[in-house]
Amino acid sequence: MKVAAIIQARMGSTRLPGKILKKVLDKTLLEYQIERVKRAKSIDEIIIATTTKESDDQIVQLCQQLSIPYYRGSEEDVLSRYFEAATQFNADVIVRLTSDCPIIDPNVIDKVVTHYLENKDRYDYVSNTLTRTYPRGLDTEVMSYKALKRAHEEAKESAYREHVTAYIYHHPDQFRFFSVSNVKDESKHRWTVDTEEDFHLIKNILEMLYPTKPLFTFEDVIQILRSKPEWVQINAHIEQKKL
Repeated sequence: MKVAAIIQARMGSTRLPGKILKKVLDKTLLEYQIERVKRAKSIDEIIIATTTKESDDQIVQLCQQLSIPYYRGSEEDVLSRYFEAATQFNADVIVRLTSDCPIIDPNVIDKVVTHYLENKDRYDYVSNTLTRTYPRGLDTEVMSYKALKRAHEEAKESAYREHVTAYIYHHPDQFRFFSVSNVKDESKHRWTVDTEEDFHLIKNILEMLYPTKPLFTFEDVIQILRSKPEWVQINAHIEQKKL
C-alpha cells in the first residue's frame, strides 16, 4: 500500500498572506515542514497540493527546486484538490497535513499512521485532532482512498468542500474513525502559523532548537517552553478559525 502525505499549501492566507514562504534562518517554513515529514518512516511520498492561481507559482517553484511532487487544483474546493492529487499519484492511504505546521513531529505522524495501518479493517479515518491532546500544529489525519473518494462524491455543502475531512468526521453513521491521544494533554499549545504572533513564536523555537538539534521532537519544544513561559503568551490570545 502506498502511503502519501498530501500537504495543502497556498499563498492566499487571509490572516497572514504568504506565511508558508516566510523565512527563518534563511529557510522557508514550508521547507522545514517538508524536511520533517520526510523523516516520518511511514510516509512513502510527499505531495504538495496547491492551486492554479498565479500567486501559487512560487510554491510550485519551491517544489521543483526540492524535487517534491505537486498537484494544482481548485483553491476553494480543497476536497476535490485532495482527491485529484491522491488519484493522480495512486495513493492507497492519504495522510492529510496542512502547510501551516512547520514544526510537525515525524514521530507523531508515524504514531497516527501506524495506528491506522494496524487497524485499517476497523477504521476509515484515524487522527489526533478529533479529541485534542497534542499541541495544535502537530495535526495528522489519515484516511483510506476509499473514504476520501466517498467524501468527495457525497459532500455537497461548501464547508465540506473547503475542509477536506469535515464530511467524514461529521458522519459517524457512514465512516468509522478513531482518535489517537497523547499521554498528557498538551492541547493548550499553539504551534500552527496563521498570524504574525504565531510566526513570532515559531521563529523563536526554530532559532533556539534547529541550529544545534535539527531533529528536535515536540517534547523538546515543550521543555523549552517550560523554561520560557513568556513565549507561550506570544500567541495565547489567538483564536483558531471556526469551521
